[in-house]
Amino acid sequence: MLKKGSKLYSILTGTCPQCQKESMYEDQNLLHLSKIIKMNEKCSHCNLRYQIEPSFFYGAMYVSYGLNVAIGILTFIIVFQFDRSMITSFISIFVVLILSFPVVMRLSRNLYINFFVSYNPEAKN
Repeated sequence: MLKKGSKLYSILTGTCPQCQKESMYEDQNLLHLSKIIKMNEKCSHCNLRYQIEPSFFYGAMYVSYGLNVAIGILTFIIVFQFDRSMITSFISIFVVLILSFPVVMRLSRNLYINFFVSYNPEAKN
């Protein structure tokens, strides 16, 4: 399921969507918040430019919005099953969204670029 050559592999690992040999990000650690969206300009293996056009990743904001809504709804459903308090549910949503911020930022960019770029096993310098 998670093997090289699949979209899911590229999305979850943050590797180049074309060759899947190199990370798209300068720093792979999600806890370095100041570097969370700093990307390499292009892949050193296949020369794919990650910034396909100016302001390309603005579209990833819509993907991020969808992911955050899904996470918020899921959190609400889970917390509301255990505690019927609306205040507890909304506080839980807020905390979960803050904690999932780094993952959602990267995941939305990975998803967005994979909409437009396909895996090519023959991609090389």
